[in-house]
Amino acid sequence: MKKSKLLVDNLYEFDLLGFVAPIKDYKMAWVINNCLNIRLVKTKDFELHFLDDSALKISQFIIEKDHGYIQLLKNRSFNENGNVHYLIPELKIMDYFLLMQDLTFDLNIYAYIEQLSKSNFIQNVVRLDVNKIKSKENLLTY
Repeated sequence: MKKSKLLVDNLYEFDLLGFVAPIKDYKMAWVINNCLNIRLVKTKDFELHFLDDSALKISQFIIEKDHGYIQLLKNRSFNENGNVHYLIPELKIMDYFLLMQDLTFDLNIYAYIEQLSKSNFIQNVVRLDVNKIKSKENLLTY
């Protein structure tokens, strides 16, 4: 029997910020809400299952917009055995990711970076190029 492979080409139509901020996820959402004057809300944890039967449970906060969304994802997760797993393993230094999609192009990412950099809780804010991330499929949580 002949086998066929399904090749899927995903679209990554969002901007991505990475944060170094060793604080709890609810505190990080609070900091972002205050800095950017938005209202991120806790949603159900995102679960990612791998082929080796391991799973990753990621804390997430989101705000839906008319033409997009802003989503905060925690990079680090601990399983039942206490092992650490990462949403984006090649960026272990990052504690959080902020995905921002705005199809109206009203969003000014540089103004967001400037506002977030002023926070004492955030050590570093970096704009990341999604296309250069090896495990970028893990960011497709919707």
